[in-house]
This record gives sequence, structure tokens and C-alpha cells, in this order.
Amino acid sequence: MQIHITAPTRVHTAVSLPSSKSICNRALIIHALAHGTTPLHRLSDCDDTQAMVHALQSQEETVDIGAAGTAMRFLTAYYAIRQGETRILTGTPRMQQRPIRILADALRSLGADIRYIKSEGFPPLRITGRTLETSEVSLPGNVSSQYISALLMIGPMLPDGLTLHLTGELISRPYIDLTIGLMQEFGAQVAWQTGSDAPLIRVEPQPYRPHPFTVESDWSAASYWYEITALCDEATVRLPGLRADSLQGDSAVASLFEKLGVRTHYTDEGVLLEKCPRAISRMDYDFTDQPDLAQTFVVACALLDVPFRFCGLQSLKIKETDRIAALIAEMRKLGYVLQEESDHAALVWDGTRVTADSHPVIRTYDDHRMALALAPASLRINSLHISDPHVVSKSYPHYWDDLSQAGFNCIQS
Repeated sequence: MQIHITAPTRVHTAVSLPSSKSICNRALIIHALAHGTTPLHRLSDCDDTQAMVHALQSQEETVDIGAAGTAMRFLTAYYAIRQGETRILTGTPRMQQRPIRILADALRSLGADIRYIKSEGFPPLRITGRTLETSEVSLPGNVSSQYISALLMIGPMLPDGLTLHLTGELISRPYIDLTIGLMQEFGAQVAWQTGSDAPLIRVEPQPYRPHPFTVESDWSAASYWYEITALCDEATVRLPGLRADSLQGDSAVASLFEKLGVRTHYTDEGVLLEKCPRAISRMDYDFTDQPDLAQTFVVACALLDVPFRFCGLQSLKIKETDRIAALIAEMRKLGYVLQEESDHAALVWDGTRVTADSHPVIRTYDDHRMALALAPASLRINSLHISDPHVVSKSYPHYWDDLSQAGFNCIQS
């Protein structure tokens, strides 16, 4: 299946963004550990969150989380402390190629019973829950923040709490801070410790307290409307439910896009996006703390004719696809020649162009963010097609409906 997108000449719209799946999936794990009975409000209807909801409700031994990477990491730790329960945690063929050894080894060092069913270091996993008696563990700081968050969230349930040492370079700290903030909101005593040579987080053995909780809108989803505003000659976009004080790392999109000609006005309801003068002719940025924004800015900068060098992209190779390779391949179809600096986990565009495909068809590689980030290119590229458009359901199920409401003509074939 493909979707053919024709863009309007101007965009004036209000968009009900999906709830943050990063917050949803953390809140669901914490809520389950707190034995909460009050439903969480504004849970996302995206695939990843629904996979988590199903897993937490399921009584089956085998739990298939599909392509939900966050669910795989968080549930590995969650099931490890479910004393007396055995679960087989599996997912799509791609999920079975995504490494989990670092998290599994860390949990094993705490006393967890985790075994690989097929390939060493990869799902599916057989997890038998037990009490984890050890309370101290070390992890490299440059691994997926989801490993770190998975460990932190079970910390209050361990007999002696958890002391987590992070060694080497620390990446994606905003996602760790988001986890800590949500844990604290549910009554956990958790904090960064000062005075040590390396970053250290201490979680006290104090159980969570259930309480009513409403999930805020998703800043990652908002990034595509910033991109649309930047690429459109005339645009105003209202995005209710976004907060200036959000713990979501991707809220950095507001200040970053101001350099590319989009001003953010905060209101009681959310934000209003408007055009403003572009402040830069070249963009250099380290996406270590906001890797999910990289695809948005690659597409936006190229189509705005703004050369760039984006580094801190090491985690993009182990996402739903190798996002660096995918961006290089698909942006070339649009006439842009990107180069990878593998030694620095960087992606570069120096302005080099080639003849674009006359009717480009963008592959999505089973990756929602490829579809989400490339669709706004239709504002500058005539006759743009996106293959397998259903992949957006992973994080933003009603994306095509929202584009249609904003004046885009989206025809599926």
C-alpha cells in the first residue's frame, strides 16, 4: 500500500496530538508496580502503548510485544521481579535482531533469571520472576536510556533499593530525567548523587504510591508540525496539550526550530506555531539527547537548503531500522546526497544535489518516523508517495487524518 500526498499552499490548523508514548509506557509500568486501581488518563492509542497495556493485562505465558522496543526493555525488568511467574517475551523478527544483552546482564547481576531462547543477547527471552537480592549495578552511560530506565523503575521494589553506577559518556539524559520525574511523582525516593567520580543514581526501597495521572501530549509528534510550519510559505498551527515545563527531552524542538523560522508561543491550552525569520544558513547539532528528532531535522534542513552536520546518532542504527542508512537512501530519491561519518556517529549534508526521482516513492522500512518525517517533504516535492503508510500507528495513529484536516490531499492506493 502507498499514500500519495499533495500539499496545500498554506496551513492554518489545530491538531490534537497523541499522548506521549514515552510517558505512557513509563507510567504504565510504575502504575502496575504501585498496584494502582485508578485508570491512567489520556493513554495513547498508538501500537507501542497498546502493546504495553496488553502485556500488563495478559495472563498468558508468552507475551508478544510486536515492534514495541520500549515495551521489550521495560517488561524485561518488570517480569524479572514478578516472583513465581514465568514469561516468554518475544516480538517481531526485527525485534529479535535488536540487542538486549546489556540489560539482561545487568538484571542477572542483580539476581534475575533470564534466559535466551534463540540467539544469545537477543529476544525472545524466558524470564522467571524472583526477588532480586543484590542492590548495586553498573551500566555504560552510552547505552540505550531505556535500559537505564527499566532498571530504575524496578528499584523501589528491591529489598535494598538500587544503586546504579553509569560509566563513561552519558547520553540521552533527558529520558533518564523523565523516568526519575515520573517515579518521584508516584512517591519513589530517587535522585542523582553528587560527589562521586562517575554519575550515580540512588533509588530507595520505598514502594510507589498510586495516584491519578494524566499523560501530556507528545513533543516528538509535535516536531512534524514544526517541520510543516518551517517548510510552508504561510502557516499557523495550534498544538493543545504541550507544556513549557515538560520533562520530555524532545521539547527542545521549540528552540531548535526557531533557528529555522518557526516561533513558539506558549498559551494556557498549549502552543501556537508561527513563521518567523530564519536565523541560520547552516545547522550543526548533537542529537545525543534527542535522537528521535534527527529524521525531522534532516528532512527540514535539506528542503530548506540549510547544510548540516548532525552527530550523536549512534542509537539510530539499532532502532526500528538503521535510520542513518534509510535517510541516506530515501533523501537521495529527493535529490539530496547525504554522507555518514561513521567514526563520529554523524550525518552530513554539504549542499550536494543530484537529479531527484520524477515520482519518488519513499520506503518506510517498518519505521514510523521515516513516514512521519518524510511526509512534510510534499510541501516542496510534487507527487510524493509514501509506502506502507500504516507504520505511523506505532506512535501517531491518526497522522494522515490530521494532515488531511490541515489541507493535505492524502490518497491511499
